[in-house]
Amino acid sequence: MTALDPETESELTALRKEMARLNNHRFVRIHNSTARLMGYQFLRGLAFGLGSVVGATILVSTVAYLLAQVDFIPILGDWAKQIAAEIRLGNGSL
Repeated sequence: MTALDPETESELTALRKEMARLNNHRFVRIHNSTARLMGYQFLRGLAFGLGSVVGATILVSTVAYLLAQVDFIPILGDWAKQIAAEIRLGNGSL
């Protein structure tokens, strides 16, 4: 092995320290195991799916309620009132 100049040696030592610090980081330790990574991604997907459904439900019900309040456009107002009535009765199906 050839001898390195002092500057390269110090940079190599600093790089080794940073790599050791990176490998000890919580994020790397959590994702170091395939099973743990799959579990984390599964829970993340569940949270994303639930948030999407709840957000879409709130958005659609708010828009339907606001459209139900519009009486000066008869077609939209009646249609929105029907949707609001179905939501209130719980008869709305996919």
